[in-house]
Amino acid sequence: MSKLFRSFGLLLVFLVAHSCSEEIDTSSRYVFKHDTILTYLQKHEVYSEYAYLLSKVDISKYNSSKVGQLLGARGNFTVFAPTNKAINDYLQTLVDEQLISEPSWDAFTDSVKLDSIRKVIVFNSIIDGGDEPDNYYHITDFPEADQGEFILGNLFDRKLSVRRFANDPDSLCINGDCPVNKYQRDILAINGIIHQVEKVIAPKDVTAASYIQECLNEKREGYLTIFRVIQACGLLDTLSAIRDEVYEELYQQGKIDDLHGMTQVGFAEGETASAPKHRLYGFTIFAETDDFWHSEGIDPNAPDLLEKLTKWILDNHQYSYDDVFTTGTDYTSEKNLLYQWVTYHILPMKIPADKLVFHINEYGYNMSQPKVYGIPVYEYYTSFGARRLFKLYESKESNGIYINRFPVHDNGRRGTNHEISCDPDKVGCKIGTDSPMAVLTDMINCNIYPIDAPLSYNDAVRDNLQRERIRFDGMSLFPEAINNDFRLKKASAEQYKHVYIPNTVRSYNYLPNMQQNADMEFVYYNAWNDDWCNLQRDEMKAVGQYEVMFTLPPVPRRGTYEVRYKVLANGNRGIAQIYFGTDPDNLPVAGIPIDLTMGFNSTRGVRQTGWEDDSKEDDDYNAEIDKRLRNNGYMKGPQSINSDNGTERGVNDRENIRHIFVRQTLEPEKTYYLKLKSVLESNKKEFYMDFIEYCAKELYDNPETPEDIW
Repeated sequence: MSKLFRSFGLLLVFLVAHSCSEEIDTSSRYVFKHDTILTYLQKHEVYSEYAYLLSKVDISKYNSSKVGQLLGARGNFTVFAPTNKAINDYLQTLVDEQLISEPSWDAFTDSVKLDSIRKVIVFNSIIDGGDEPDNYYHITDFPEADQGEFILGNLFDRKLSVRRFANDPDSLCINGDCPVNKYQRDILAINGIIHQVEKVIAPKDVTAASYIQECLNEKREGYLTIFRVIQACGLLDTLSAIRDEVYEELYQQGKIDDLHGMTQVGFAEGETASAPKHRLYGFTIFAETDDFWHSEGIDPNAPDLLEKLTKWILDNHQYSYDDVFTTGTDYTSEKNLLYQWVTYHILPMKIPADKLVFHINEYGYNMSQPKVYGIPVYEYYTSFGARRLFKLYESKESNGIYINRFPVHDNGRRGTNHEISCDPDKVGCKIGTDSPMAVLTDMINCNIYPIDAPLSYNDAVRDNLQRERIRFDGMSLFPEAINNDFRLKKASAEQYKHVYIPNTVRSYNYLPNMQQNADMEFVYYNAWNDDWCNLQRDEMKAVGQYEVMFTLPPVPRRGTYEVRYKVLANGNRGIAQIYFGTDPDNLPVAGIPIDLTMGFNSTRGVRQTGWEDDSKEDDDYNAEIDKRLRNNGYMKGPQSINSDNGTERGVNDRENIRHIFVRQTLEPEKTYYLKLKSVLESNKKEFYMDFIEYCAKELYDNPETPEDIW
């Protein structure tokens, strides 16, 4: 459950102990020579209005204890305390919006509206750092990037951002326009820290749909072209979604449980896995700007914009010859060319700039130097609308993040795997993460990034995708992981380290792309500060008599592919039978059961697979080792993964093994499913998943250029 309730519980325990004993053990209690956050605010008249609100706002609708009591308890809170003037100015904005008649709390005639406004002021101003010592934000701990987000959310579980100004480094604004006082900041209290703000932090729940509609109404240029297409294609209703209200109610009522006693039920690490507090929806739009369309001779305000844009897409071959589409005026049809074009600009998750790709444990990278990049990193997603593959990429040499970039890499056995060059027709679309055109804080459910080149799933993109190995992290299958901020969250507290996904049969279908049976427990392991040899460190795991199924991303072209499953082997794992195919109700068996305990470091593993360490001198012999492994259905782990200090794990890491479980013709218009089922009687062995690969025959069976080791 929430840290709010745990923190309040600690307060009650302390008060009871104080009242029931005359001789108090002071060895483990705070030395009260400073104030709590609450007592500090109460002592200073400038915060009297805010302190009053703290005494009126409930912790939740199911707990009538007040937030003020919380800030009088032990904890690690960051409080952006508005002054009396800031609160009065906020009330005046409500007058201007004709919500109340005068800037006074007495002007509210509706008690529900009064409670809502009070909660807006209070909940947006507080970040709960939980139980981790000193887990609150000094000014020096604020996000470094302009518009960067705090790692932890506020009491609404909403991320606050920081606006920085190049010409005045000491000036900081929360959420763009709420100034932090230059002198009344970093005020330390017993249970956290206070920063005075000169304006109430009250972000509006603006959805992508309402934001786009406002731009359309005002004919505001910038992204007007793509907004008109989104409207014509009937996508505004979809872009209005914020949260799953059914899940919200179940969680608030305590009907979504955490998973306690993880070691007792069979997980190797941790004690408790916390269920997500919300199930939020989100979107990311990558858009050509109106300046681009003007350069192409297309006026965003033209009455015949949609017809002209359709013609431009056709003339510039922004589609694939394999696509089946219509070019009429029924733009809401999924078969319409304009609908297919614009939906490839959207991903079904709200991705912040620092999570478009993940730099964490790739070869040559060290987290102590986060801006010094190693080898390229990438991510593959399935686009919104029709199922199409979408690649995000960044390298040390690319100078930014790109969509569908296909460079040449120094990927030989003795190479560096760094980007050597990139042909002009393979550069892709650069994402303007730092552009003033990026819309990152205006909407609750969407980010918009400008791109510097037209984006489409054309023949060149599809051909280039098929020519490369497609390695996708298991968590890329779930938009909910990004939308609800638990995928690779930069926090190591237990509540963020292990995330319990409610069972789809017994509780709630939190991840629609995962179907479970009733006899398993599923946990996402966010190994942010742990040295695990996984792609991006994190992993998916389950215990019990598990049977779990996922929908896989599409392949880019029809062809023969290997499908591979990577294992980080250890004795905690189990043995799983894999099923693979297009009929989720009748999937055929794919190969023999995979022993997830068997690495290359056992006699059995060496005998069964043909493993040997790579030679430091003889690459021909190394190629023979690889061939022997492949003949037995195995591959070494990739060279691309680091250990924690930046050294290689790579191909000679004996715990890493890739299992080749499918080698068959796959088709892009078909949907493929992967199911794993335990074959053991034990209910305390782990299911494990890190990444899966698609590799086309032209790559894995190329006699001139063998598949690289990276």
